[in-house]
Amino acid sequence: MARKIILDVDTGSDDAVAIMAAILSPDVQLEAVCSVAGNKDLDKTTENTLRVVQLLGADVPVYRGCREPLVKLLCPDRLARRGDMAKKQDENGKVIQMHDDYLQIPEAVIQEQAIRAPEFYVQYLRAATEPITLVAVGPLTNLAVALMIDETIVSKIEEIVIMGGGYNITNVTPTAEFNIWYDPEAAQKVITSGAKITMVPLDATHAACITLDDCKAFRALHTVSGDFAAALCEQRIYMHSYGQPLAVPDAAAVHDALCIAYLIDPTVLRDVRHVHCVIGFRDFSEGQTILDPRYYTDEKNIYYAFDGDRFKFAKILCDLFALDKKTGR
Repeated sequence: MARKIILDVDTGSDDAVAIMAAILSPDVQLEAVCSVAGNKDLDKTTENTLRVVQLLGADVPVYRGCREPLVKLLCPDRLARRGDMAKKQDENGKVIQMHDDYLQIPEAVIQEQAIRAPEFYVQYLRAATEPITLVAVGPLTNLAVALMIDETIVSKIEEIVIMGGGYNITNVTPTAEFNIWYDPEAAQKVITSGAKITMVPLDATHAACITLDDCKAFRALHTVSGDFAAALCEQRIYMHSYGQPLAVPDAAAVHDALCIAYLIDPTVLRDVRHVHCVIGFRDFSEGQTILDPRYYTDEKNIYYAFDGDRFKFAKILCDLFALDKKTGR
């Protein structure tokens, strides 16, 4: 039986791959997609989300979420220290970025739903007759607001899978990964909610990378999803080569899609440990996923993946894109 999920995204390139994977997978039933500000502002992430859903012709509702983090914009000094990994210049002065403002696919003609994402979460989970899995691959603002409205909805949540954090690898600051850094208060609210939490951090997503050879395999499928995923991943590989080269040559992390792969085959994540985690809020630790190294502690609140299998990940994606009945050419 397919696992019911709600996907929460700040749609840029890797979110788009995750949305396509979730739509195509027979192992998950995508109930809705919620947008949130993060990679880009909310108007752009919502439009990009609608574009991807429309591209695959999916009958999946899209809910617009929160425009800003819970607290952070009230303290502008906290944003001033961000190191901008989103844009760089190559040797010719050309600006390259991990996420285009708008995905290079047709503009959306489908419409978002009338209510906002946190309200949708509360309504949906209150009415749910079976547990639902939430997959959050952007900042955790929507989920935190929903839990603040009604904390009892946690009883309807089977698992929350979070793309975020980093232990040995970070990106936006020396101590933090972007999704958690962008709204650390929201992250703390979610990971202490009492739900089962599986965190897919940079340690796992950088290990389970996608290569140029994988992109060739995606294109060889001659499907809309395979072609689009290849283009997105190639852009990410180009960006990684300038901003954060991986251990594997000509490769990129496609962070968000790894969360969908985990639902299909949990063994795509490796070295998953049950740990106690808190989120840093200020100064050097802002947005840091701080793990308690004392293994004897009984306050463990999340499962944290320290590694990932890149070969399983690439195969899972390739198999999914092969299911796309819409041919690219």
